[in-house]
Amino acid sequence: MSVEIPNKLYFKIGEVAKLVCVAPHVLRYWEVEFSEIQPRRANSNQRLYRREDVEIIVSIKTLLHDQGYTLTGAKKFLANTNQVPVDSTDTVKLNHLSTIKNELLAVKEILNKNS
Repeated sequence: MSVEIPNKLYFKIGEVAKLVCVAPHVLRYWEVEFSEIQPRRANSNQRLYRREDVEIIVSIKTLLHDQGYTLTGAKKFLANTNQVPVDSTDTVKLNHLSTIKNELLAVKEILNKNS
């Protein structure tokens, strides 16, 4: 599952629910089950999720809904690996970024030789 997360500091629960395509009550339940999700509270007591929280929520949804993990399995996965599950589109992006990096390093090397 590939989700484009907007470049914002905080997200309201409704925004996160729409991004991840789950109901707000599911997010509240995941807060109880997964200690990694810790939204702040506004003065109005409304939940404010940071970008890191949203990334973890996307990972949890991928594990539970797409990869078929149980809650216990998803908790163990997140605790043991401290990483998000890799999607096939993420792998393509990583390969593309790696290629760009290698090309930039080659250009840098050429420029250093010419200096």
